[in-house]
Amino acid sequence: MDDEQQKEGDLHLMIWAESKKIWRIALPAVISRTFSFGTLVVTQSFIGHISATDLAGYALVQTLTVRFMIGILLGMSSATETLCGQAFGAGQKHMMGVYLQRSWIIDLLTLTLLLPVFIFGTQVLKLVGQEESVANSGGYISLWSIPYIYGYVFNTTIQMFLQAQLKNMIVAWLSVFQFAVHIPLSLLLVHKLNMGVTGAMIALSLSSWFLVISEFIYVFGGWCPDSWKGFTIAAFKDLFPVLKLSISSGVMLCLEAWYYAILALFVGYMADAKIAISAFSICLYINGWEFIISLGFLAAACVRVANELGAGNAKAIKFSIKVVLGTSIAIGVLFFVLCLVFGKQLAYMFTDDERVADLVSDLSLLLAFSNLLNSIYPVLSGVAIGAGMQGVVAIVNLVCYYVIGLPVGGLLGYLTTLKVKGIWTGMIFGVLTQTIIVGYITWRTDWDDQVKKASERLERFYLHSEESPEQISDESL
Repeated sequence: MDDEQQKEGDLHLMIWAESKKIWRIALPAVISRTFSFGTLVVTQSFIGHISATDLAGYALVQTLTVRFMIGILLGMSSATETLCGQAFGAGQKHMMGVYLQRSWIIDLLTLTLLLPVFIFGTQVLKLVGQEESVANSGGYISLWSIPYIYGYVFNTTIQMFLQAQLKNMIVAWLSVFQFAVHIPLSLLLVHKLNMGVTGAMIALSLSSWFLVISEFIYVFGGWCPDSWKGFTIAAFKDLFPVLKLSISSGVMLCLEAWYYAILALFVGYMADAKIAISAFSICLYINGWEFIISLGFLAAACVRVANELGAGNAKAIKFSIKVVLGTSIAIGVLFFVLCLVFGKQLAYMFTDDERVADLVSDLSLLLAFSNLLNSIYPVLSGVAIGAGMQGVVAIVNLVCYYVIGLPVGGLLGYLTTLKVKGIWTGMIFGVLTQTIIVGYITWRTDWDDQVKKASERLERFYLHSEESPEQISDESL
């Protein structure tokens, strides 16, 4: 009995120790994403008080153009999470700065190649059937979004770089300051200087670059002495294997991000579309806020798996996955209950329309299940990113979301009386299928074999003896 109590006590200590590591990563990630998302919401609020047409244009640019580009950039950047996390765990900290610079090269080239999506924003919006006034407004806002999206490249990669070495609390504080700067800046430019939409978009870009420049100062200013050795020509070496991993990551996360945008378009083609879109968007908004928390656990799962893979500790990986998944599910259950209990009341936070609130209430059960799934599949995606298995998950996402989820949602939404509920049911079915398959892959993964693969990957990208850390510094530009 004493031995059992001793084992139980040791298990509690192990869980507590692992939980502290997880929250050290997850909490700052949640804070930074919440306040970064908050700047977009504040900008939307300022533009919404200028005109309904500009509000619609801004919403479309954020939903379609910016989401499209962020999906690509976030996916391409997740290779940085994999490589930096594994390098940190393996003690190859000097390589982290090289990986960061490689990600900048790849992401900036990708964004520049896709820049016509922003430059020809008006034409893109007209192509998807938007009325001329909204398309013209959206095209103008799209052009002003270019500085913001370039800042996003540096912001997201630096966050991943710092996160991998457990220094992301600084990003959380800087994101809070960014939000604090953004509100008075928006007031000054929009109302005091009467710059309207232009002022709102300039405020968004300036506050975003305030965050990026602050991160530059932190990284370049000597607070990352082991992982940042200066700019180096080594960043231009071995770009192709990193690009290959980046493309796998990009496809995996883009298929996930675009899935919800396409479903929103489905709803827009239904009868009484205004009510349907309003209710659907409110549910997506609530789902999105809970998803921000889930992204924190995605980051935690990614970093912990990558660090332990780099350190060669397969047992620690399995234990960490169990702890982070259990913690995330517990939060998912809480949101599940809240949605069931306060479904209609939540709707009145966003609308005064009784019909919209009724439809949101009708969708509350499905929303509750979506929130529960949100607590599972992002963690599994984080495990896949940390292990460098993005290619496999990309194929799973393609099949589950686009071969299963979208067709089922379309059939239930248009060929039955379920309408919006049918589309949401299809969405859940796709996510549930993806969760089950990726969960099975995670369960069946030979983590000892993954440790070997991680070691081989780091060895392949490692700067050999003729390019030691000291010589890297000598090569610094």
